[in-house]
Amino acid sequence: MVTKRRVWFFATITLLTGLILGLGIATNFQWTPTGIAHTGVARENGPVKLGADNPAISPPLDLQTTSKAFVEVAQQVMPTVVSVTSTKVSSSNSFTDFFHEDLFGQRFRNWRGRQREDGLGSGVIISAEGYILTNNHVIREAQEIGVLLDRKRYKAQVIGSDPKTDLAVIKINEKNLPVVKLGNSDDLQVGEWVLAIGNPFSLQLQHSVTAGIVSGKGRNQVGIGDIDYEDFIQTDAAINPGNSGGALVNLRGELVGINTAIVANSWGGGNLGIGFAIPIKLARQIMEQLIAGGKVVRGWLGVNIQTPDEAIAKQLELPSTEGALVADVIANSPAAKAGLRSEDFIVEFDGKKIFDSNQLMHMIATYKPNSRVAVKFIREGREKTTSVTLTERPDDRETARLTSSSGGRSTRLGLEVSNLTEELARDFELEVDAGVIVTDVQEGSVAEKEEVRAGDIVREVNRDPVRNVREFNRLVDKFKPGDTVLLRLVRDGNKFFVALKVEND
Repeated sequence: MVTKRRVWFFATITLLTGLILGLGIATNFQWTPTGIAHTGVARENGPVKLGADNPAISPPLDLQTTSKAFVEVAQQVMPTVVSVTSTKVSSSNSFTDFFHEDLFGQRFRNWRGRQREDGLGSGVIISAEGYILTNNHVIREAQEIGVLLDRKRYKAQVIGSDPKTDLAVIKINEKNLPVVKLGNSDDLQVGEWVLAIGNPFSLQLQHSVTAGIVSGKGRNQVGIGDIDYEDFIQTDAAINPGNSGGALVNLRGELVGINTAIVANSWGGGNLGIGFAIPIKLARQIMEQLIAGGKVVRGWLGVNIQTPDEAIAKQLELPSTEGALVADVIANSPAAKAGLRSEDFIVEFDGKKIFDSNQLMHMIATYKPNSRVAVKFIREGREKTTSVTLTERPDDRETARLTSSSGGRSTRLGLEVSNLTEELARDFELEVDAGVIVTDVQEGSVAEKEEVRAGDIVREVNRDPVRNVREFNRLVDKFKPGDTVLLRLVRDGNKFFVALKVEND
């Protein structure tokens, strides 16, 4: 009996031992069974492990700080950036206009010649009382202006606009709004991080945030619309159609610029890494005047000025190219009353050194009418100073369009010119009654390279007055190939100099 029990006992032990060993071999001695929480995907040959077990990389502390700054700035500024919509209904009979595509909006037309333009831009809240700063081109000629804020639509009214800087202030009937903090654009440094916040392309992309650096400061003559006062911040932060009027902020969350324009590709709009913003220093001066009086009042000197290049400086025997050359003095203007003349070279204004004509133009505009300032200039090699009392800048007069007529040709400068008769000057309300009109500019010529245009009026050749085509050709024919000819031109009522090198016949 005992023997039988012993046999069964050892048999049971042997069976259990074999079973345990068999399970171990079958599971490759991984005793813990695979469950639902295992990081793998079940398959016939076993689970597939997903992801690596390596610990997450900890970025350097300065990168973490920068990333956190981006987040905090975006969260702080986004509530102050709004969408601005505009609607304009107009009639058009132009076949070209029918197929025109507006960069900042879309046009919907019908076959009766009526068209509705729906524009989209951005704006920045600058006052808790509902004042919003945006671009003039966003709301220009609009019959209806709307603001989208916190998914609520408001009807906006225009407080004032300034086409010369492309700025405008609009207002909605709301109180206690979040307000952006204003910075100092003068403190910006090239290479500094900035964020652009706005609504590119559609309302579905509101509060888009892009990052970049300040690529340049003081950009002017970049060919943006009809803006006269250009002092742009250049940035590579992505700016696209619809971003106009939006915020450019530094990493302190301060508004340093109003996004205004882009350099677009040839197939129609889109960021190429070159965007322009109006510095807040300029924008602040404009918006304060618009809110206070609905318009901008600027000081006026009454001169047409330009920055001379080396060729012009050599011809006029100027000491350098740093300064502003007076190309013309307006009759009865403050400059005329102070004794300034054409060809005077302004080197200081109110004790501040002048580097170029753009700087001087901006400086004059910041002074109030009736301000009395000292102007230092060089005339015929001698330094002189005069005192000028600025007046309010008058409204710009409409300029006449010029038509071509047959005339003489000067192949040596790449120009074709026609006589400007008194009748033609009277018909087009021109201020000049003598000279020759440029009717054509040869492609690839030196005149084209120096941006002489058809419609320009030639008044002088190397300081000698020109009254007709015969005098023009006689004066030009005196020069040899390689010589430089100084032309005094009139364009849209403004006079300026151009130096052209004579080409071979």
